[in-house]
Amino acid sequence: MEILEATHDKTLQFEAMLALTRLLHKEFKPAAVPAKLGTKRDRLVKTITGNPDPYARKKLLSNQRALEVLPQVKRLIARETSSESRFRRACLYAVVGNIIEFDIPQHEFTFEDIVNLIGQAQQELSVDEIPKIFDLAKKAEEILYLTDNAGEIAFDTALVAELKKLGAHVTVAVKGKPIINDATLQDAKSVGMHEIADEVITNGTDTVGLILKECSKRFLAMYKSADLIISKGMGHAETITETKLTAPHAMLLRTKCQPVARYFGTVKEKNVAKLMV
Repeated sequence: MEILEATHDKTLQFEAMLALTRLLHKEFKPAAVPAKLGTKRDRLVKTITGNPDPYARKKLLSNQRALEVLPQVKRLIARETSSESRFRRACLYAVVGNIIEFDIPQHEFTFEDIVNLIGQAQQELSVDEIPKIFDLAKKAEEILYLTDNAGEIAFDTALVAELKKLGAHVTVAVKGKPIINDATLQDAKSVGMHEIADEVITNGTDTVGLILKECSKRFLAMYKSADLIISKGMGHAETITETKLTAPHAMLLRTKCQPVARYFGTVKEKNVAKLMV
């Protein structure tokens, strides 16, 4: 589907498909990390088609639609009477936003689905370690927030606001260049993240998830100095679980594929808030 988003040129589509087949023949092995393979796939598609941002149109629409829902999210969070209950609800809505993902087999969503999920009085978490995450967030001086998708980043603004109320300095990191529908600086600005976070930076690269050896020195300095890292989405989960951690990582995601669901001990299409140390 990404090739179809990237170009209507049938010759380029065929060339990209042929190159992807060769890539899979070479790289697809039992120990392959999906996010790393996905990074190579996306770079190949962008190079062959000459389209640096195949999902640009869908990202713009995602941001617009999410911003329409954001006032409802803020109202529901504001109704809570304690900092912990506001934090919990903000986490839940940030996870609900992670449903915004395109071209994952057997994962479909509509923006009406998001409205319905947010409108529910209580969201179900298949893995619920929000109390542990809240305790660490209260003590943290420096928090690094790793965003995932466009659209979803609008809901992230509500959680970042709650983190700041707890007293932390919050740095939000987006991707340095377009990669699938992940948020970039343009997306962060379009949803007002710059007005909420203490700082918005990029990780300096265009990888699916977090591949530290490709990140910028500035990002790595922030990553290494943070007291708590909040990580959104499956791509980050796939890569961070392959990394030796030097700080606690709060993983907030929707399980949109079976391998990730199995890793977290649940099934597909469930909400997860997992603390990894």
